[in-house]
Amino acid sequence: MKLDQVLVNAAVELMNRRWPEGEPGGAAAVRLADGGILTSVGLDNMHGSVALCQETGAFIQAYTQDRNVTASVCVCRDMERRRILILPPCGICQERLALWGPSVEVAVPREDDPTRWEARSLAEVNPYYWGQHFADGSTDGQWPSQGQHSE
Repeated sequence: MKLDQVLVNAAVELMNRRWPEGEPGGAAAVRLADGGILTSVGLDNMHGSVALCQETGAFIQAYTQDRNVTASVCVCRDMERRRILILPPCGICQERLALWGPSVEVAVPREDDPTRWEARSLAEVNPYYWGQHFADGSTDGQWPSQGQHSE
């Protein structure tokens, strides 16, 4: 299953439920191989080092349920300009997504408009993934298999 507007809307809807308009907020949604969608919000904390990205909860849900993630999107509210931005996955979230391989699609903001998205594969977003040097050859790409990630 691919990244689409339905997935983006799921993230926006969760953000709007959790943080009504006028409040800062963000949320994420991931698409599963069976077409299902999981959503999550970040864990804010007074101590910044324990905060978690918006996507983390959905990744953990998918992993707990032994389901494959095929696409991911993260959104946040830009309070200053009263708009919703598409955020590409940070390096840590790219590493988390690597569990499901280089073909996972992620939303990235369009260069001309950060409120609109384009789909890119994780391999496109991270062409020099360090883990490719440890691939065992069991996957279609040059990235480590899911089994290698959990060793």
